[in-house]
Amino acid sequence: MLDYKLLQALASVVEQGGFERAARLLGLSQSAVSQRIKLLEARVGAPVLLRASPPMPTEAGQRLLNHVQQVRLLERDLQHDVPMQGEGDAPPRLRVALNADSLATWWADAVAGLCQRQELLLELLVDDQDVGLRRMRAGEVVGCVCASEQPVAGARAIPLGAMRYLAVGHADFIEHYFASGVTEATLSKAPAIVFGPDDRLQHRFLASCGFSGDFPHHLCPSSEGFVRLLCAGLGWGMVPALQISAELADGRLRQLLPGQHVDVPLYWHYWRSGGQLLEQLTRQLQQQAPHSLGPIHDGRIATGQWPGQDAE
Repeated sequence: MLDYKLLQALASVVEQGGFERAARLLGLSQSAVSQRIKLLEARVGAPVLLRASPPMPTEAGQRLLNHVQQVRLLERDLQHDVPMQGEGDAPPRLRVALNADSLATWWADAVAGLCQRQELLLELLVDDQDVGLRRMRAGEVVGCVCASEQPVAGARAIPLGAMRYLAVGHADFIEHYFASGVTEATLSKAPAIVFGPDDRLQHRFLASCGFSGDFPHHLCPSSEGFVRLLCAGLGWGMVPALQISAELADGRLRQLLPGQHVDVPLYWHYWRSGGQLLEQLTRQLQQQAPHSLGPIHDGRIATGQWPGQDAE
């Protein structure tokens, strides 16, 4: 029989990013949290945490965290059906991972209705769309928006739509660096703006246009800051068309190669045994995301019939 106080300690250390914060959340001493983790490892017979900064779950720890996430959601359903004194007073909270560009554009409108109706609280963890699925594998979140179609074991994935990215820069920047055209020579000298080390959109855009090679770049891990740097003329970059409609309309930003773009498919991943609230969030995203996102090329979005793809 699992001791859920020990599992709660494990989840808190991972979610809070350290023993000290976990101790404050649980109202325990840091030593007491450490002892609970050691006891859990003794009972499991294997390490559950890598003592790094921040602490990371081992493979055994990930399996336990996945279990904790699903138990939390099922307990919420049970409290709704079988009210218990002193339970269920706090509004429900779901931890979700999503990419910064979705958060900056379509996400809020898509989930607002459900959050208001259910008094649902969200804890959002921001990751690049190509790496957000790691949070699911680690058992840190109940769902994630990412670019991968393949779900992890025990989860389901459904397509939401495609986000179109345009290569843009300030008009003065383009005139300065690309006066002779967009070529490998000019691209090798013109600074780009990249969201982070995992952001490969610029590389994909250049490859689709037949360009290769290195290019100078700024790193800016903020969607809003990204656009501000572009408008200030610091570089060119790949931005969701949704995010810069006003800047394109008034001429502050221009496309490097009009007509060229990169479409990034987005999928919603969620635990199959996640309970009613997670199912409601999934239905909300299915209904609302296509209002902002374009079709994925296989055409499933256009029909509105999106059968979930399971991982066994």
